[in-house]
Amino acid sequence: MSETQQPIRVGIIGAGGIVKQRHIPGLRSCQNVQIVQVTNRSLASAEAFCREFAPEARPVERWEELASSREVDVVWIGTHPYMHAEMTCYGLQHGKHVFTQARMAASMPEANQMWEASIRYPELVTAICPAPQGMKGGEMVKQLLAEGAIGTPHQALVHSFNDAWLDASKPAHWRQQSDLSGIQILTLGIYTEVLQRWLGHIVEVEARGNVVIPQREGVEVDIPDFVNVFAKFRGGLEATMLFSGVAAHAPTDKLWLFGSEGTLSYDFITDEIQLGKRGGKMEIIPVPIEMQRSWTVERDFIAAVRDPKAPRPKPDFNEGMLYMRVVHAVWQAMDSQAAVRVV
Repeated sequence: MSETQQPIRVGIIGAGGIVKQRHIPGLRSCQNVQIVQVTNRSLASAEAFCREFAPEARPVERWEELASSREVDVVWIGTHPYMHAEMTCYGLQHGKHVFTQARMAASMPEANQMWEASIRYPELVTAICPAPQGMKGGEMVKQLLAEGAIGTPHQALVHSFNDAWLDASKPAHWRQQSDLSGIQILTLGIYTEVLQRWLGHIVEVEARGNVVIPQREGVEVDIPDFVNVFAKFRGGLEATMLFSGVAAHAPTDKLWLFGSEGTLSYDFITDEIQLGKRGGKMEIIPVPIEMQRSWTVERDFIAAVRDPKAPRPKPDFNEGMLYMRVVHAVWQAMDSQAAVRVV
């Protein structure tokens, strides 16, 4: 058996919804990939996961055992953000390639630990799960902007609203608790990742946010139920970014880009792109098949593990640091009620 045919052995830490829905099917579609160990919140839940999704894998009680096992080549982290840094650094120290679920980390210091660890072990592949939002038509958006389809962009609006947290009788979601989610707020990190990929780096933010329902079944909610961000990009464009988990009858998640020669919009739910020239109507812009990007996250990661010459998967930890800095600055801006430079 040649080196390229050697099986890649994956150990899963944290076997929640995203792992079941996306990562397991993606890993199953890769040739010569074996899921060999699984650890979850409890040994019983790891055993239940293995029975249903990975009967060939061995349930493991402690994640440290999995991350240091000689039977594991890749550590696949599907836990909440507060565990990402410790698990990532531990896995890298034990010679494992590491894929971690988004968002990158619970705090800037923890994200920095992950980034520094990835630099210390450049031979190991590291990546963060990318945002699916805008994946299909993102290359088309970048091409239209590069071609000057709307002239010079000067203003943007992005809104991401839902009513998932509007019912006060529901228990607190883990994303509403800073001890689990850290500094992550709603879809702020997701759309920051996407917009910076399309429009360049955010260099300054102002922000206001609020917790509408502060108590849920005895749990104190300390992540804002909505946040409004005003962001300035390095190229001069300024954006209003609105996020809410308490918005009934909310509009779709959408980006509007306004430029000197027209307007470009992207619907993140339907992946529909519309372009309107100054003085004309908004028209749908089809995305050529060859420019459409589909979900190949697991395949891309495994390919990089197999072949050191293969492209490294994105977002890497450096790109993760870029959106983490923005999220961190948003918290600073909410606390100070003043503009904060992103550093």
